[in-house]
Amino acid sequence: MEQEFEKILDKLAISTRSPRGRFSKANSWILLEKRLPHLQRRTLSLHTMAGAAAVAVLCVLGWWAYYMFAPVPLQTVSTLAETRTVTLPDQTEIVLNRYSSLTYPERFRGKDRKVQLQGEAYFEVSKDAAHPFKVEAGAIIVQVLGTHFNVEAYPKDTQVKTTLLEGSVSVSLIGKTEKSLILSPNESAIYNKDKKSLTLHTENNASEEIIWRNGTLLFKSIPLQEIIRQLSNAFHTDIRIEDTDLQNYRMTATFSDGETLEDILSLLCRNQKFEYTKTNDIIMITQKLN
Repeated sequence: MEQEFEKILDKLAISTRSPRGRFSKANSWILLEKRLPHLQRRTLSLHTMAGAAAVAVLCVLGWWAYYMFAPVPLQTVSTLAETRTVTLPDQTEIVLNRYSSLTYPERFRGKDRKVQLQGEAYFEVSKDAAHPFKVEAGAIIVQVLGTHFNVEAYPKDTQVKTTLLEGSVSVSLIGKTEKSLILSPNESAIYNKDKKSLTLHTENNASEEIIWRNGTLLFKSIPLQEIIRQLSNAFHTDIRIEDTDLQNYRMTATFSDGETLEDILSLLCRNQKFEYTKTNDIIMITQKLN
């Protein structure tokens, strides 16, 4: 009976990822004794001891069943005009970009460690080969064991982008894992929401994808349309390009943390062929009149 009891305790500690001492035989017996009638220990018969041990086993099994099947509370961390670092129960570290949110359980349970992302985040996943880490971002799911990667999944964007910096990740559409893309460092998987397609891209320097962590905005010879998209997400503002001829106009610029949207737009428009106006909460980019 004692050996069987110890085996049950070992399985309980492993399945709940809890310290073995929390469910030790000694601790469980103390809890059991508190709930037994006031009997003289010296007069307990072997039959009584065996019955008590059986009760202890049932108590532990009951606690295990409750722990494994009771709903795990979820919590959501959101950012506004700032970045924020979050440490998960498994010690995975995540940096949330501005106007992003992350939902995760108070404790991980079962075979997967699953979180949900809206917006952008950089992940440094704690390695645990037995429990893969999964990120749900819209229609895609990213699965890893332990690695460094970035996911950009703002709800209003037309695409979801996963960029790998270190290790290996699998990116697939939810429910279609057989068509997953396996990324190597300096590669990205881009999901097009309109076409519902997932494509592989090579990055010249993946580290530039996470420069936002220190508040820097880096635009390196990219179309004005992409610059406006990033500014819209970074400042949670509706910015539109009125003239389609301006969408592919390429620019290079770097802005540091603390610069306002008005500062950035003014500098971008300086000595260029476009200007911006603000009406209510909408900013319009238009061609300058000659």
